[in-house]
Amino acid sequence: MGWSSISWLIYARRCERGTRWRKLGCFHQALLALVHLRKNETLPQLAAEFGISTATAWRYVDETLEVLASWAPGLQEALVGLGEGDFVIVDGTLIPIDRIAADEPYYSQKHRKHGMNVQVVARPDGTPLWFSRATPGRTHD
Repeated sequence: MGWSSISWLIYARRCERGTRWRKLGCFHQALLALVHLRKNETLPQLAAEFGISTATAWRYVDETLEVLASWAPGLQEALVGLGEGDFVIVDGTLIPIDRIAADEPYYSQKHRKHGMNVQVVARPDGTPLWFSRATPGRTHD
């Protein structure tokens, strides 16, 4: 799914909610979120480049992720179309995050760092079919 498709999804969500005006248009909101996710650029830096506040940048990224998540297939939908002899690979990974020691649920004893646990179902060639929601790092697979 490209940035233009995502900007149309954002436009549809804004129409659905009756949003009247935003500092950034749908295209620039999609671009902001995708640059943040793909290149891991910090939101304060991106916010300055786009001429918005950091809080607004966070809201835009959160809204874009919400729009994308609503279009993601559920586990059952992702497995539809697999044949009887087909198989999938199920694996989990810990995505490191910045947390302090007080955030105990996010600390993984296994990896000795804070993170979010994500489960993935993929085809044997590596094509992802489904991702779970991120759970705190101490959650077992």
